[in-house]
Amino acid sequence: MSSTPPPADRPRPPRTAAVIPAAGRGVRLGPGAPKALRMLGGTPMLIHAIRAMAASRAVSLVVVVAPPDGAPEVKHLLDEHALPERTDYLVVPGGETRQESVRLGLEALPEDVAVVLVHDAARPLVPVDTVDAVAAAVRDGAPAVVPALPLADTVKEVEPAAPGEPEPVLATPVRARLRAVQTPQGFDREALERAHAEVAVDGEGATDDAGMVERLGRPVVVVPGHEEAFKVTRPLDLVLAEAVLARRRANDGF
Repeated sequence: MSSTPPPADRPRPPRTAAVIPAAGRGVRLGPGAPKALRMLGGTPMLIHAIRAMAASRAVSLVVVVAPPDGAPEVKHLLDEHALPERTDYLVVPGGETRQESVRLGLEALPEDVAVVLVHDAARPLVPVDTVDAVAAAVRDGAPAVVPALPLADTVKEVEPAAPGEPEPVLATPVRARLRAVQTPQGFDREALERAHAEVAVDGEGATDDAGMVERLGRPVVVVPGHEEAFKVTRPLDLVLAEAVLARRRANDGF
């Protein structure tokens, strides 16, 4: 007689969850609604970002980290829009900084989540193939994974000056060794939780969870990103996002 336990008694396989910090104001897009709630093709960017994560069969839970006083509004927003039914959704209040919001999203995860994707709500058009590639690399053993693209422009390191003033060049990094990092970034849950518990960062470092894992001395690997996973930060980015979305809808009914 087989000793294999019946399916009901088997432990559930580890799950993959996506955390979307959406508590920021997005001042570079101008006054008005928070950036994540700006409309793109008649739908809030946040909904596009949630759908992008839920489109991956690897993702079984999406945790949206709302503005500290805006969780009810975001919950209502999710109820108003069609989302894949095979995915679970959770909305939690965020903090004053992105780092704090990601930590609060981590704390809301069920125990059976082993892989965590952290995705910018301002990257609403990331293709599902990119999401799948990041999740697969973590499942294959990488503590931290980032999608990234080679740079098209030469980059200069400068000594910052006052706005409008000439800035002295300090160095010219080798472009072939540089990558522009995107999201979702993927993590082994233990590595990311440890980074948030032990690493305190300020400024630009606080926007990059993989950089926090780097500071622990853990390896971070890069997988190919996608040109449509760009970040909608300025009004011109929103124009480009509208054009990409219109092309998708014309080509395949996205």
